[in-house]
Amino acid sequence: MKFSRSIISKISPSKKHEIKVVFSIAFAWTIFDFVHFLYRRATEGLSLKYLDPGVNLFKEVALREFNVFLISLIIGYFLVSVLRNYLRNSSLWKNLLLKTLILVLASFVMNFFIYVTYEWLIAKETFGEALNKFAYNMFHTKWLLKKMPEWVVLFLVTLLAIEINEKYSRGVFLNIMMGKYLQPKEEKRIIMFLDLKDSTPIAERLGNMEYFKFIRDFIFYISSGIIQHDGRIYQYVGDEIVVWWPNSEANAKKTVAALITARKELNIRAEYFRRRYGTIPEYKAGIHIGIVTVGQVGIVKKDLVMSGDTINTAARIRSACNDVNQKYLVSKEVADLLDMKDWQTESVGPVEMKGKNENMELFALKI
Repeated sequence: MKFSRSIISKISPSKKHEIKVVFSIAFAWTIFDFVHFLYRRATEGLSLKYLDPGVNLFKEVALREFNVFLISLIIGYFLVSVLRNYLRNSSLWKNLLLKTLILVLASFVMNFFIYVTYEWLIAKETFGEALNKFAYNMFHTKWLLKKMPEWVVLFLVTLLAIEINEKYSRGVFLNIMMGKYLQPKEEKRIIMFLDLKDSTPIAERLGNMEYFKFIRDFIFYISSGIIQHDGRIYQYVGDEIVVWWPNSEANAKKTVAALITARKELNIRAEYFRRRYGTIPEYKAGIHIGIVTVGQVGIVKKDLVMSGDTINTAARIRSACNDVNQKYLVSKEVADLLDMKDWQTESVGPVEMKGKNENMELFALKI
């Protein structure tokens, strides 16, 4: 148990997130295949080979779904981890071309393993005979053409979900598909504004091109720490990241954990930043909680937009970090929700906030 925990603790936050996504894809595809199998069994009846005399249906289905789950893990890993990193700086056409080829190949591989393992392990054919049968069906009948479309459609939906979640943040795909935000909704959310510390002198020293690369790396690694703790990234503005969580005590604690993990992600790559850019990035953050209005806007370019005083206040709190010489500031509402120990937070007193009639009491996180 201790050995397994030590291994898990050594996995980076970004990898943990990727693993969760890969397993989610594998479970979703396996459930889809099982439900689709039940549907075909009900509609096609005796035409299914799974209903042949002497067939152990449970054993067959278990083997089929094991194949689907295992191959789904491999394909999900390539989509989420390998291809995303490999195509990180690639053009759109190259992304689409490679992913399309992967989809077609994945559909072929999925059907190959399902068919061959059935003939070999269940129908008791030799492995060579199983391969010959698969080759015959592939080249002399329309069997493969009938089997591939269902997987291609499933893979395309998965890619669509990944792309939407990467654009709008995790968990938004179903809300977009269901039209949840076609009409504006009021929701209570935890909002965090986070940006690079001392960005102006860094930009002046590096120049426009190198500074952009620096910001891109900074955002890439810091976002890995945020999404590990279920942070939904709302937008990037220059060197600034706006993140939100649904309102709850557990999620309030996740905001603190996200700050710590993001800092660890940067520390792990401190030597890379020092060699590449001559500086190690640091950041400051402001966190507030309150009601925001969420809805879709735009015609040519649609987007999900949050608005309200909560957003403005969180931005002002982040700006106040410079005024009171603190890295992480939270409002009293967040401090109360966190219910942290006395030594973990420290009141910096009432702070004048631009656009506010009254000063706000802010708390520094000692993390």
